[in-house]
Amino acid sequence: MLTAFARAFKTPDLRKKLLFTLGIIVVYRLGTHIPIPGVDYKNVQECVDQASGSQGPLGMINMFSGGALLQITVFALGIMPYITASIILQLLTVVIPRLEALKKEGQAGTAKITQYTRYLTIALAILQGTGLVATARSGALFSGCTVGGQIVPDQAIFTTVVMVITMTAGTATVMWLGELITDRGIGNGMSILMFISIAATFPSALWAIKKEGTLADGWIEFGTVMLVGFVMIGLVVFVEQAQRRIPVQYAKRMIGRRSYGGTSTYIPLKVNQAGIIPVIFASSLLYIPALVVQFSNSTSGWATWINKNLADTGAAPHIILYFFLIVFFAFFYVAITFNPEEVADNMKKYGGFIPGIRAGRPTAEYLSYVLNRITWPGSLYLGLISLVPTMALAGFGANQNFPFGGTSILIIVGVGLETVKQIESQLQQRNYEGFLR
Repeated sequence: MLTAFARAFKTPDLRKKLLFTLGIIVVYRLGTHIPIPGVDYKNVQECVDQASGSQGPLGMINMFSGGALLQITVFALGIMPYITASIILQLLTVVIPRLEALKKEGQAGTAKITQYTRYLTIALAILQGTGLVATARSGALFSGCTVGGQIVPDQAIFTTVVMVITMTAGTATVMWLGELITDRGIGNGMSILMFISIAATFPSALWAIKKEGTLADGWIEFGTVMLVGFVMIGLVVFVEQAQRRIPVQYAKRMIGRRSYGGTSTYIPLKVNQAGIIPVIFASSLLYIPALVVQFSNSTSGWATWINKNLADTGAAPHIILYFFLIVFFAFFYVAITFNPEEVADNMKKYGGFIPGIRAGRPTAEYLSYVLNRITWPGSLYLGLISLVPTMALAGFGANQNFPFGGTSILIIVGVGLETVKQIESQLQQRNYEGFLR
């Protein structure tokens, strides 16, 4: 693999793409450390040091921003508004006929949907930026911080507007940087930035586990976490690569004097067909009650029950509900992204059929049957992987977030595999051996 990397840098075209991608990554990481105007940076740093590792309802957004959210920097919102906008547009495509028609128009329709995604990203950035500034001003951004009210010393409306505009502009810049990587670099730009944001939090999380450990000055806990992490990476790679290949045969057709078709191919149905989306859906849905309580500052019975059972990630109701929401959203997302009837109609239109299955409705029913069977283990796998951080924290008694688990490990493995495949394909185009001989 190291030899393949050396060959990649020896190829001028590929070397230029890799260096361009690395340059964009450096710019992105610099932006995550530049504080926005109107924030007392010294007090923010004190609050970050005092705050516990459990970041509450803002934990996922902070992870996707590479820790920039709690630092209240220019790129504080990170890539999260774009991810949310993309998911919303994808769901609306199934509901709104106009968007579904645009999706079927090919490249022109996709470009139009991408433009809608950008507009929605800016709107969500304004909304999330306003919420973040309001949370920072109220002192509720950090738990257990003694200087929370001094994070934003100037409470004027003009200062608040400038802060929101700055974070919105930062989100637009992040979106632009991601598109630059997609056009002129290696891999999908948004996925690469997401990968970097999550990977940037690993060193501090691992070192915190070592510092808080008690066995052999923390090295035993550190080694155990690393071992569990490598085992989980191997498991995730195995499941993410697993797929059910349904064979498809295309009949021969004579058009004039030429023969078309007669080829064999397959439909790859992945075990984890839904990807990371169910975990994001479930986490976001569970964060809503905790956010409501946090903003309301209520001490009534319902607020206490939510803080005890839903906001606490170690509570049994939270764990059970989180698991079942992931399983439900896995089936829901697969149902709206893979239409067996549409696939069966396309196969019938081009003369394709599954051996032993009649074309048309029987094919759609067979595809639906197979899809439901492989979605069950895929959804259970997602639920168990997402509960690893909770079980790890309970086992170690640590305060910080467990780095190897849940959303982070799924994204890192998925983006890493996809990027390596793209580099390998470009190497093979130039008659070089890929990463796997």
